[in-house]
Amino acid sequence: MLCSASPLPSPPAGGTAASDHHARLRAAAARSDLPGALAAFVAMSSSAPASAAGPVLRTFTSLLKLCAARSDLATGRTVHAQLATRGLVADALAATALANMYAKCRRPGDARRVFDRMPVRDRVAWNALVAGYARNGLAGAAMEMVVRMQEQDGERPDSVTLVSVLPACADAQALGACREVHAFAVRGGFDELVNVSTAILDVYCKCGAVEVARAVFNQMPVKNSVSWNAMIKGYAENGNSTEALALFKRMVGEGVDVTDVSILAALHACGELGFLDEGMRVHELLVRIGLDSNVSVMNALITMYCKCKRTDLAAQVFDELRYKTRISWNAMILGCAQNGRSDDAVRLFSRMQLENVKPDSFTLVSVIPALADISDPLQARWIHGYSIRMHLDQDVYVLTALIDMYAKCGRVGIARNLFNSARERHVITWNAMIHGYGSHGFGKVAVELFEEMKSTGRVPNETTFLSVLSACSHAGLVDEGRKYFSSMKEDYGLEPGMEHYGTIVDLLGRAGKLDEAWSFIQKMPIDPGISVYGAMLGACKLHKNVELAEESANRIFELGPEEGVYHVLLANIYANASMWKDVARVRTAMEKKGLQKSPGWSIVQLKNEIHTFYSGSTNHQQAKDIYARLAKLIDEIKAVGYVPDTDSIHDVEDDVKAQLLNTHSEKLAIAYGLIRTAPGTTIQIKKNLRVCNDCHNATKLISLVTGRKIIMRDIQRFHHFKDGKCSCGDYW
Repeated sequence: MLCSASPLPSPPAGGTAASDHHARLRAAAARSDLPGALAAFVAMSSSAPASAAGPVLRTFTSLLKLCAARSDLATGRTVHAQLATRGLVADALAATALANMYAKCRRPGDARRVFDRMPVRDRVAWNALVAGYARNGLAGAAMEMVVRMQEQDGERPDSVTLVSVLPACADAQALGACREVHAFAVRGGFDELVNVSTAILDVYCKCGAVEVARAVFNQMPVKNSVSWNAMIKGYAENGNSTEALALFKRMVGEGVDVTDVSILAALHACGELGFLDEGMRVHELLVRIGLDSNVSVMNALITMYCKCKRTDLAAQVFDELRYKTRISWNAMILGCAQNGRSDDAVRLFSRMQLENVKPDSFTLVSVIPALADISDPLQARWIHGYSIRMHLDQDVYVLTALIDMYAKCGRVGIARNLFNSARERHVITWNAMIHGYGSHGFGKVAVELFEEMKSTGRVPNETTFLSVLSACSHAGLVDEGRKYFSSMKEDYGLEPGMEHYGTIVDLLGRAGKLDEAWSFIQKMPIDPGISVYGAMLGACKLHKNVELAEESANRIFELGPEEGVYHVLLANIYANASMWKDVARVRTAMEKKGLQKSPGWSIVQLKNEIHTFYSGSTNHQQAKDIYARLAKLIDEIKAVGYVPDTDSIHDVEDDVKAQLLNTHSEKLAIAYGLIRTAPGTTIQIKKNLRVCNDCHNATKLISLVTGRKIIMRDIQRFHHFKDGKCSCGDYW
């Protein structure tokens, strides 16, 4: 016997007429009131004559529908037992209701056993099983049942069958099966039904055939809000945010009822496109139609504002949420981390724990990059320990974030130990480790790891190649870089993006192959962007090529950069060549465009306190001690051969040049680190610009005379200074 559950309670004597009790039962079922429905059944059973099989059967099917709706498997089994006691299990209506109940209670095997024991099966029974398989993720079985219902029982699918099996086609990514169902629907005239056409276009979208879906959408004689939602969501999920937003605006313009589904898709599209004004209009609309109480919509709103770089507006929405889910916290933490507000992301993470919201793997993957940006090894160890305590340290995404974080905190050795300990390595895990080695100047190790990755059968992606090309560039591995760039398309069919082209230009330019780099740019199959010409301009400064620098800079200025860094770079190139009129011309152009040079800063973090230094700044509370220690340092390194490199400073006397160099932000940060830490302690600083030649030379000698290891993270890479040498080998 399939069911062995206890029978329903024995009915009391007496009672009202069975028809009244049946009405009570149906009313209770409509209210999803299972206890009330059971009470009505008990009362009805006491007054119903034993031969009243029809009303009893209808009662049982009503109960089974209610059990199915509430996923109440225990009560459903009890009803099954009562049906068996009364000899009603073989009835088609009862068996169909049982199969439906078991399917909705996530017991497709039990549903199939009931179905197989039916002496006669109609289309409704077949549909119940098809829907049950589809609902439980058994796409292949659902599609197989549609075939069998025609072959075994000669039952032709109807609109219910089609709407039931189409989601299974989507789950299986079975585009061919979807086309067959579509063709059947057209032949049978079912495509004129709005629910069938909507299901068809939805499956096409989920199978990536969004243009076919749009054709179905355009041909629909009648569209409802579900149809519009499916099409808008389809565009959004297939990366066509422009069409998603355009269709959403058309939907609103035509007066179609907007729902949470369309709002979610529209917010996603606005975020992906960075369309703040459109996003704010969607915000106004969702408030107008009362969706500001929908937490999923508000979470999407937070994400949209963060992607539009307005974390202030996102924070306002977040703070006004009456009920914050873990997803709300994750969205806000990730938004802060991605917009350079790392400290805010960490503070939110701490506040989240104080409010007893349990973080998940996504929370950690959001906050760990913020800690990586802060580059504090102590906090890195703390979050690593926390992930272990939460049993999340072997989650492949958390582990990858930890590897990346340790590398960005200057602890590439710990990163490699974590990499070696990984039970599972996703392609992103390999990418993080390869990039970590490259950013620290260990290009040869990065290349070796890339080759090991390929030998394991793991297929590299675009990010993998960008990481290994960057590693080659930082280490001067020109031949290897050329080889990998060619391999990217020839061996793996990957189209290089703008960043890949820029990295090759950087690789060739650093190595002094300026003509080859320029020729490479001219032959690019896509229009070069600012990053490509910027790499070329940097190489021209390094190798003092004014002609190509002017050509590169002009191309950059035509593209309208928002920052003044390229004007400053060109001005410095002119100054190095003593072309003072051209220097003045570039500076005047900067003033007219309102562009400014970003001030250089360096930070050192000690005992959870971040100390920021700007060149020549004197506002630190220990400024007197810092400058005294720095003056002593300069004397000490001069004694071992330090000569100020004044090539980067112009328009002032030589003694003033030396004074300006001696107060660069990184030197101040190092001096403070020496004052505040014990002998032998590693000093780690972070800088927002590329370290200059003079500070690089000085730091090497400071590491020699003090016996300290100094780790400097500039905007491009890490430098490990020890015993008078740098890990970059003076190639940066």
